[in-house]
Order: sequence, then structure tokens, then C-alpha cells
Amino acid sequence: MKIRRVKATPINYRLEAPYVWVFGELDGFSPTIVEVETEDGLVGIGEAPTPGAAAVINDVLAPRLVGRDAFDIAGAEEVCLPFWSGVQSINDRTRIMAFGAIEMALWDLRGKAWKQPLYQLLGGAVRKDIPFTDYFSLRGDGARVKGEKTPEEVADYCLELHERHGTTFFEGKFSTHDPKISMKMVELIRRKLGDKAMIRIDSNQAYSLATARQLARPLEELGVRNWEDPVATIEEMRELRRHTSIPFSTHNIDIARAMELKVPDAFVGNPTAHGGINRMLRFVGACEHAGIDYWCYSGDTGIGSACYLHLCAALGWIREPNQSLFRMQPMDIIEEGPFAPKNNTVPVPEGHGLGVTLSQERLAACHRDFVENGPCNKYHDPEKPGTYRRLPLN
Repeated sequence: MKIRRVKATPINYRLEAPYVWVFGELDGFSPTIVEVETEDGLVGIGEAPTPGAAAVINDVLAPRLVGRDAFDIAGAEEVCLPFWSGVQSINDRTRIMAFGAIEMALWDLRGKAWKQPLYQLLGGAVRKDIPFTDYFSLRGDGARVKGEKTPEEVADYCLELHERHGTTFFEGKFSTHDPKISMKMVELIRRKLGDKAMIRIDSNQAYSLATARQLARPLEELGVRNWEDPVATIEEMRELRRHTSIPFSTHNIDIARAMELKVPDAFVGNPTAHGGINRMLRFVGACEHAGIDYWCYSGDTGIGSACYLHLCAALGWIREPNQSLFRMQPMDIIEEGPFAPKNNTVPVPEGHGLGVTLSQERLAACHRDFVENGPCNKYHDPEKPGTYRRLPLN
């Protein structure tokens, strides 16, 4: 089965309302959607979390792949990526993620050609209902949704999610200039939902080590399950470990340093960050050997999210809930989306390959948004437009 065409399309994928995080307000994401078509007319789909991947794919990688065997994933990597340590040494992450999206599409093609869901190609499912958190944060106002402006409104939002959807797994931003505001959010969620709520927080490296030390004890008393990127570096995280038993997680997927420094307790990633499904499988296996947890992060369309679902179905070591912005995503570019957790879980798609269908109409609309407005600005600071925040915040 020969590859006839590889197409990459950058899009804007808007949230229903912008959420507040360490650098300001984030109103959406700008991923790249990949389509790999074979001479038989099958189309595999993939996703990279950056718009910069589109030019790399269309201009550099696609010409290398046309005419090649679509099942030869190892051969595709050989012609698309230089030697792995060489790519990493020059921090060429865009090329890694670009190939990761293509590789995802090639796996989707395999499943469609062999009429099997992706999890079966990976060895079968150890679970079919995949756990996810629902997300909370202070939020601005969207076109149709009024955001939560106070800790009290955030806690009420979480209570509503629990009552309507059975949610007891929550993760949220803990990265306000004044950490007392974030602390109050967590306190109120715990008070309203009690001990049955699992609460994880993400500070996105917002705080100095001194501030994080002060926050650690009250957060531990509130039963926080995990604290993501509380400080700027792994070395500071190791020092913070002396002051709390709360597990730490990070997006910095350096397993050698983690094993040496004994932090973090978990990595949060996605297959394209590793350069594809094959490499993520090996990475999660290394995490299992090292006793380090792993789960997937949020912000993808239904394509990337479907890939998470299959990987989490097949990989028993991914034990903790994945992050999810599903509830904040009002639309999706897949016909079956957006996904919606019920009682903390989403069922793995049972269709062939990723098991989801790309909507060409929605893809075109999201691409128009990108062309007309440029990529989403995740660093927009509404308090000082046109400037960028510096860390630590406190």
C-alpha cells in the first residue's frame, strides 16, 4: 500500500471561554492536522500540537514519503528524522512532533487496512473505559459562556460537573499571581465535594521555591493528589520534595534525570512529543521499569484524544487519569466528538484505526480561523496586552 499524498493543515481550535493560567489567558490551541492518503484511497489521520509542524510536513517530510510503503513506519522515520540524539541535541522539537503526527496517521492507516482498532494492533485492551479528569480554572467570558471569575464560582462549576456528569476526578490551574486565590479554589472544591473528589493541580512553574515551600503544607492537608510543575526546574523540585509528600509531575520528559534525582513522580506527555506511538510505547515501558507514572495531557482535538484512548486501553502502566479539557471544548473536528466523560471515564473508540472520522467541513472552518486570525495566543496577558509575563510570579 503506497503513500500517494501527505497533507498538513494548521487550525485554530477554540475553547468555549478563555482560561487563566500562568502567562495570562488561553482561548484555544493551534494544532496541525495530518492526512496521509494511500493509492488505494484510504486516509489515515494524525495531529501535532503546534502549527509549525504544518510547514515541516508539507515542505520537508511529505516529499520523502510519497511512493513509500504506508506500513513501513520504521522506514518512514529513517527518511524523516536524523539520528535521534542528533535531533534532540539541536532542540528540533517541531520536526519530532511533525513526524509524530505522521506516524500516528500511519498507525491509523494500518488499523483501517486491517479492519482493527488501534488498541488491538498494540496487543489488546487491559481496559475499555479510560479515566480522565475534568478541568477547572478561573475563566474569562466566551462568546456564549460566562466564565468563572472567583474561587467560589470555580467551586460551584466543579460541583455542577459532579452533579450532572458524576465527575469526582478534577485537575486545575494553580498559578495566580496571588497564590491565596488558587489556594481558596482548592479549599472550596474540597469543602463542597468532600473527600470523594480527587484534586490535582498544575502550576506551570509559576512559583519560586520559597513560595512553593510555603504552599506545600496546606496543599498536603487538603489532600492534593498531584502537583504539576510547582517550580521552574527538576533540581528545585527535588529540593521541594523535602517539604512535602505530594507527588510531582512535569512535561519535561527527561527520564534519565528523573531516575537520578528521584523526581518527578510522573510524566505528562503525548505520543507526538515523543516522536510517535512507537517511541511512546518504549518510553512508557521505561517509566514502568523506573516506577514513574505517566498520563496524557490535554488540549488536543478528537484525533489526538482518540490516540490517547487507544494507548491507555493497551498500556496497563498508565494508571492515573489523563488530563481533559473536553468539557471546555464546544466543538470538534471529528464527526464523533467532542468526547464527554461520564463518571470520570470515556470509552475507547471501537472503529478501525483511531476509530474517529475527520469532518472536512469543520477542518476547513478551523483552518479559515487560523488563516484569518493567526495562531491562538496562549501568552495573552489581559492585564498588560502586548507584553509577556516573567516567572516566577511570586
